[in-house]
Amino acid sequence: MTTLGRDMRNAWSMTPDSVDLTRRREPRPAKVVCGERKVTMDLAATALVVIDMQNAFCHLDNSGHDGPAREPIAPLQKLMPELWGVDVPVVWVNWGNRADGLNLAPMVRFPFRDDHDGESFIVKDGFDAAIVDGLDVGNGDVMIDKYRMSGFWDTQLDSILRNLGITTLLFAGVNLDQCVFTTLMDASFLGYDCVLLEDCAATSSPDFCTQATLWNVERCFGFVTASSEILKALDPL
Repeated sequence: MTTLGRDMRNAWSMTPDSVDLTRRREPRPAKVVCGERKVTMDLAATALVVIDMQNAFCHLDNSGHDGPAREPIAPLQKLMPELWGVDVPVVWVNWGNRADGLNLAPMVRFPFRDDHDGESFIVKDGFDAAIVDGLDVGNGDVMIDKYRMSGFWDTQLDSILRNLGITTLLFAGVNLDQCVFTTLMDASFLGYDCVLLEDCAATSSPDFCTQATLWNVERCFGFVTASSEILKALDPL
C-alpha cells in the first residue's frame, strides 16, 4: 500500500491494482469561546494564517520604537508551538514582489508611494520582506508570496489550503484593517470558516479602524477570539 498526495489530509491509498479515494481523516473537535458564542472547530481541518509579520511593518525603527505592529509577536510566540504540537499548519502570507514590479498595476502601487522619494514596494528576499525577528518559521510551515492586500489574489493560497483539506482559518498579522481584513473577507467569500485572533492582529491605523474591523468581522465574516482561548481549547489534547 502506498499513498499519493503531499499531505495525509488529502491523499489516496494505492496498491498496484486498486485506488482508494476516501480520505482517512479523523475529526479532532476543539471548543473555543468567541465572544458570546461557543464555537467547535475541527483541528484536523484548521490552519493558522499569519499575514505580513515582516520587517517593513514590524521592525524597530532607528530610535528603537516598538510600534503597534509588533504587538502580535508575543502571543504568536506562545501560540505557534502549541499549534505545531497538534499538527495544525501555520501558513505565512507575506508581501514578496518582483524587483521590477511588472505584475503591479498603478492602483496596487499607489498605497506604497513615497511623495518625496517615489514609490517603495516590498521586494521578495529583501530586508523589508523578511519575517520579523522574534517569530520562527517551523519546519512544516507553508510560505506564500502575495502581491495585493488580499493574500488570495494571484497566489497559491487557496489551492494549497484546499489540498490540505483546510476549512477553518485562524487569522493573525498586520495590518488588521487592511491586509488581514481583506484576506479574511476573501476567505469568507470562498467558503472558509474565519476566526480572527484579536490579540494576534494589530494595525498602525487609528483605533476606530480596529473597532470597525472587529465589528464587521463579527457581524458579517466570521468570529473573533483571543489566542488564550485557542490555548485553553488545546490544553486537554
